[in-house]
Amino acid sequence: MSRLAKRKAPRILPGSLITLRRKCGKPSCRCGAGDPHESPALSYSVAGRTKMLTLRPEEVEEVAQAVARYRKSVNDLAAEAQVELDELVARVRASRASDRR
Repeated sequence: MSRLAKRKAPRILPGSLITLRRKCGKPSCRCGAGDPHESPALSYSVAGRTKMLTLRPEEVEEVAQAVARYRKSVNDLAAEAQVELDELVARVRASRASDRR
């Protein structure tokens, strides 16, 4: 069994933690009066299509932490890439400016 298969909690997950709200359709249920049923879910994209994975209450915290780690990683990578791009642009412009002289 692989190391990933042995892990119980996800380390990093793309997507968003959402709350699904819906009515069951039973006429006597509380949801018919405007108090919909709620369940936590992970919303994620596969090949451009949105998927939903409903979660148990005990899974919510670990999924929320994994989503937060993913977002932090993406933001950190974007910030690093922007610094690298700014440095490259400055270097190329300086080189071209010195070539013109």
